Amino acid sequence: MPVIDVINGPNLNLLGTREPKVYGTDTLDDINNKIGALAKQLDVEVRFFQSNHEGEIIDRLHESGRDADFIIINAGAYTHTSIAIRDALAGIDTPAIEVHLSNPEARETFRRGSYIAAAAVGKITGLGYHGYLLALRFAVDYLKNISEVESS
Repeated sequence: MPVIDVINGPNLNLLGTREPKVYGTDTLDDINNKIGALAKQLDVEVRFFQSNHEGEIIDRLHESGRDADFIIINAGAYTHTSIAIRDALAGIDTPAIEVHLSNPEARETFRRGSYIAAAAVGKITGLGYHGYLLALRFAVDYLKNISEVESS
């Protein structure tokens, strides 16, 4: 069974109360429950991680590089500032997709750049929690296609 890590960065633990007009009213637990329900339907294992600390996110990425098949990452504000998280993603062989609840390109200028995007296979923004579900569906399809290519 494929293992997919869902890694969330700073302030995502405040979802549901933090700027609901931007991020919605779902809590991180609500979103994780929706992801978990879809994972059961898709027959994949998901593991959830959230930290407000850059180093902990980097350590989790290193662990994911050893024992996960795919990573869904919302690095929060670190998306725009952390070369270290970008380097951690680039330094492992586990493919990743970047997800954001809001659309950073439609917000403040400082949010428009992403260090993460260059190390990811794709990016989903602005679709609220649906972005995570689309990312999970993509991850499953991506892993299936890789498996088919490797077996032929």
